[in-house]
Amino acid sequence: MNAPLPMLDLSAGLAQHRLEIERAMARVIATGAFIQGPDVAAFEAEMASYLGVSHCVALHSGTDALVLGLRALGVGPGDEVIVPAFSFCATAEAVSVVGATPVFVDIDPRTFNLDPAGVEARLSRHTRALLPVHLFGQGAAMDTLLELSARHGLCVLEDAAQALGGSYGPRRLGSLGHAAALSFFPSKNLGAFGDGGMLATNQPEVAELCRELREHGRKSGAPGRGREHERIGCNSRLDTLQAAVLRVKLPWLEGAVAARRTAAARYDGLLSGLPGATLPWRDPRSLHSFHQYTLRLPADRRDHVQARLLAQGIQTRVYYATPLHRLPAYGGGRSGPGLAQAEAASRSVLSLPLWPEIPASAQARVADALRQALA
Repeated sequence: MNAPLPMLDLSAGLAQHRLEIERAMARVIATGAFIQGPDVAAFEAEMASYLGVSHCVALHSGTDALVLGLRALGVGPGDEVIVPAFSFCATAEAVSVVGATPVFVDIDPRTFNLDPAGVEARLSRHTRALLPVHLFGQGAAMDTLLELSARHGLCVLEDAAQALGGSYGPRRLGSLGHAAALSFFPSKNLGAFGDGGMLATNQPEVAELCRELREHGRKSGAPGRGREHERIGCNSRLDTLQAAVLRVKLPWLEGAVAARRTAAARYDGLLSGLPGATLPWRDPRSLHSFHQYTLRLPADRRDHVQARLLAQGIQTRVYYATPLHRLPAYGGGRSGPGLAQAEAASRSVLSLPLWPEIPASAQARVADALRQALA
């Protein structure tokens, strides 16, 4: 039997940076500045420069970035937020956590992202924000969504957790909305050694409020006593050790994402003409960062194909087997109005092994196994 082929292998990339990362971590350990040490502020500045935004606020996780981003934009109880029905649960969960109501809208079947045509039909006098997701690294239709938000006086929070390294027109994903949430979960294009996240924005008041919220609502620069806690916040600081690791890896991000695109193009060639398979579509307005290489298979064969590949030692993943409106937290088995594309995607998507250093031979093995399973 062939050796197991994982969905993701972080070992090759870590080996390239191991000594530099160890030196950075040793520097932090020597200083003892484990919370809000100088590497955190330095990483925030470096990420702001990379994204082309004015402010970045380092946080504990990408989910916290969504929650605090919504709060900093003024979203709360009584408000509605437009979200795609096909995404990771954190997208809708963050809306619920701040006391607002997620309003699920269908997706464009080519990009898996929020369908602008369905957004306007779901707007109401309670709609406060749009929360587009750049799913799998493919940019959402930001030009249309930004125009729509301006026309209706809405704010836009990008869920760019999977999109770092991608762009939309001349601008990087994560720099287009009123704010954007980033994730540094280890499997992401820029991954930490644990949880990590960030809010990016060009609005100073949003950044300042987010800094307060991450520190238990304490006014930035306030002393550690008195009435400086002006609002209810939380503890959502990025550890200095994680910031040091991410600072080492950030200069390598562009090369790593370019390698992902090369690997995706290789899959395209290997899988071209595969009966029943729909390969990832590239929006010409956007540069895909390929956090995942996700194809579509016939819904009645997807699970069978996945099982056949696993029997040969090849891991694959279904992101996501249940659309958000069908999660138990949001009504369980009930179907939502006009969400057919999200439901169809959940039954047909399959993500293949992909990482920057994936060997061409491993991709050929995946392609051969797919062809056999679909034969």
